[in-house]
Amino acid sequence: MALGLKKLKKQMSPPINFLEVLNSYKNLLWPFIETNLNQIKDYPEFCRLPDQYRSVLDFHFTMVSDYPHRKGKYIRPSLVLLTAQSMGFSLDKALSTAAAMQLSEDWILNHDDIEDQSEQRRGLPAIQKIYGDHLALNAGDALHILMWQVLSRNFSLLDKNIAEQIQQEFFTMLNRTILGQTIEIKWIEDHRYDLKIDDVLLIAESKTCYYTISGPMRLGAILAGATKDQLNSIYKFGLSLGKSFQIIDDLLDLTSDFSGQKSQVGNDIYEGKRTTILIHLLENIDSQNKTKLIEILNKSRTQKTNNEITWVIDQMKTCGSLDFARQLADDYSRKARQIFDNELTFLSNEPFRSQLSACIDFITTRNH
Repeated sequence: MALGLKKLKKQMSPPINFLEVLNSYKNLLWPFIETNLNQIKDYPEFCRLPDQYRSVLDFHFTMVSDYPHRKGKYIRPSLVLLTAQSMGFSLDKALSTAAAMQLSEDWILNHDDIEDQSEQRRGLPAIQKIYGDHLALNAGDALHILMWQVLSRNFSLLDKNIAEQIQQEFFTMLNRTILGQTIEIKWIEDHRYDLKIDDVLLIAESKTCYYTISGPMRLGAILAGATKDQLNSIYKFGLSLGKSFQIIDDLLDLTSDFSGQKSQVGNDIYEGKRTTILIHLLENIDSQNKTKLIEILNKSRTQKTNNEITWVIDQMKTCGSLDFARQLADDYSRKARQIFDNELTFLSNEPFRSQLSACIDFITTRNH
């Protein structure tokens, strides 16, 4: 009877709005991040800038703090905090790790936008469009340094062994992420059109599965003293959910304006990125149109026209590439759900487990 009542109450509970969960953690973390950002302009007395150079210091701070102030969804730091709390770890002691996770996203996006020559980021011009490549690159470097500074606080907050494990996880996660960027850029520059779906998913494993899902969750679990087997199960879960996340991201690039934050559809095509959608198209388009497609892809971003991008998207629709990708994303989402239900039972504390569960649905159904 008690079990039946518990199940009934669970069924009657209103669905969790995961976006609200993300916003709550964003509001919690932002003052912490903002305080650390302010240290960028707070030099010790022995190397402090004279007053006459105050304007250039203010310029530097404005530029470096640009992307952090734009914020974002805060998925990655939220996963750190949710996982840690789902295993009974203190929220307060997890803040530095979560903040470092968010700062890592800001410097990585900063560098990515320079490498891709992106037009926009979070509804505003990409940073290199405002300051130029050289200064924008320097801003990303400053955020990178700040990330490690924030992370170093763990050595005074946590057991030394745990702090070292957290730092090592950052090393591994970021190195794998940067490797994924190398692979993606090289394959674009080498004009590789012989790639298979698994090749593209290798990039996703590095840049999305590990960095966006597995890494943040593993960080939270390490804080809570997770075992090696538990960490391996989290990585396995992230492989599936991360692939779903990336494929849906690629679909949204072709079909969504990200709630008005994006003015240009088809950025991945402009940038020549290899996605599951593009690979499916290359494998299924007829020979005559394939020649035209490759001619378009071989052009630089600035050489491609809006009409050419529209033509590519139309071909993706005609050849079923969008439907293929949607089905693939759904398949990986279902696999992630199975792993979560059967293997991640150690993430047991509520309401955090239910909120992590809601993340799976959010990633699958999001429209931006």
